Amino acid sequence: MDLAAKWAAGTGRGGAEWVEGDFHGFVAARSAALFRGALVLTGSRDAAEDLVQETLERACRKWRTISAKDAPDAYVRRIMVNLANDRWRRFRRTAQHPVDADPAAPGDEYGRIDSRDQLVRALQQLPMRMRTVVVLRYFHDLSDAEIAADLKISPSTVRSQLARGIDRLRTQFPALSVPSSQQLTEGTR
Repeated sequence: MDLAAKWAAGTGRGGAEWVEGDFHGFVAARSAALFRGALVLTGSRDAAEDLVQETLERACRKWRTISAKDAPDAYVRRIMVNLANDRWRRFRRTAQHPVDADPAAPGDEYGRIDSRDQLVRALQQLPMRMRTVVVLRYFHDLSDAEIAADLKISPSTVRSQLARGIDRLRTQFPALSVPSSQQLTEGTR
């Protein structure tokens, strides 16, 4: 029985308490994933926390409608993407951050953190739609069709935005986009 049928039948804890409990369960299960996506979209921990909070606030106000949908997770993710787009439009950054292409040495934890920071900065330089497509694909593991449905664009637009975004990221990290000699010899065995 889906959530809408449970609501109509009045099963569960009953009334508003059941809807509230259902929302709390959703927040407990999905807030970490929403935060990871928001962090990559915004590039700042504080802005990501604010974005997730505003997303969950809007979702809470419409939870009865959202919980009746087939995919409440996609609906909430769409709220977050729309809010991120709105913020980006309002607060466009004019300062560009230089990105170094020094790859981290194996086992160098600080270097990996620096590389991760460089990746987030490089993502921040992408246009919002391109960044959103890259984040939904690689951080939320969504397919072309799922991303297209979330963003209300065609799957071919998703693929082109993804290809262009990855190409731009590779130009900023040329050392990471060239296969290592070990990868080349493993493919010939």
